[in-house]
Amino acid sequence: MSTATAQGLPGLDRVPPMALVLSGVTSIQFGAALAATLFDELGPGGTSLLRLAFAAVILVAVVRPRLRGRSAHALWMAAAFGLALGAMNVFFYEGLDRVPLGIAVTIEFAGPLGVAVVMSRRRLDLVWAAMAAVGIVLLAAGGSGEGPGGLDPLGLAFCLAAAACWALYILVAQRAGRLFDGTDGVALAMVVAALVPVVPGVLQGGTHLLHPGLLALGAAVALLSSVIPYTLETEALRRLPAHVFGVLMSLEPAVAALAGLVILGQALGARDLVAMALVVAASIGVSRTAAAAPEA
Repeated sequence: MSTATAQGLPGLDRVPPMALVLSGVTSIQFGAALAATLFDELGPGGTSLLRLAFAAVILVAVVRPRLRGRSAHALWMAAAFGLALGAMNVFFYEGLDRVPLGIAVTIEFAGPLGVAVVMSRRRLDLVWAAMAAVGIVLLAAGGSGEGPGGLDPLGLAFCLAAAACWALYILVAQRAGRLFDGTDGVALAMVVAALVPVVPGVLQGGTHLLHPGLLALGAAVALLSSVIPYTLETEALRRLPAHVFGVLMSLEPAVAALAGLVILGQALGARDLVAMALVVAASIGVSRTAAAAPEA
């Protein structure tokens, strides 16, 4: 099996991988908040279609990924990477249409946290997993949303589906990153990802998908939510184990809550914040035990 020798975009190899992850976290959460402002006109599916389509065009134009000479295994991995990206985005936006951003991200964060716990195999991490589960249950039972005393059930289901796709994304992206030079794998995966929301995107967005102002906002969402974070994360995954990468993103819920407040005016209640704090604390706990463990 061949491995990539290039280090992605020029200069990224000199940036600490932790800084890459945190920059990606900030970009993607404020991009998600901007995306939510498009749901009234485009729906979650139409917004997802614009985000992924623009991201694919930008990445292909900049990276110019090479297909010739690729093994069938490498192409299959790029396709799997793309399917995970596309499904994760569609499910998350459908959940975000029904659940506040900070809560949606906290529930979705069960994906990378689950990867960290499963791959660590340390008993202490089961404690952190239980803490995160308590936080998610608190959100599901009493979080802000439609209906008395709980989240919108369909929104919760979509967020959990996005969590599963995020876990798959972490595992597949790491493998795909080792098979491609630079960001070729991300560019090819984004082309596949853009195909996932085509049907729901056209049905929900209709002719609004061609409105110049909405197209411009869709391009901005693509840059913030896909091009920038996925490029940074792919480079970080090249130098980090999958479980470490997952827990380094422990600030995701906090950044999402901030973005939701600043851009969408979504103020969360005390119970929501306590539940989110449990998930963040759990991910930090997993990160500390992972850092303390000896390398295999």
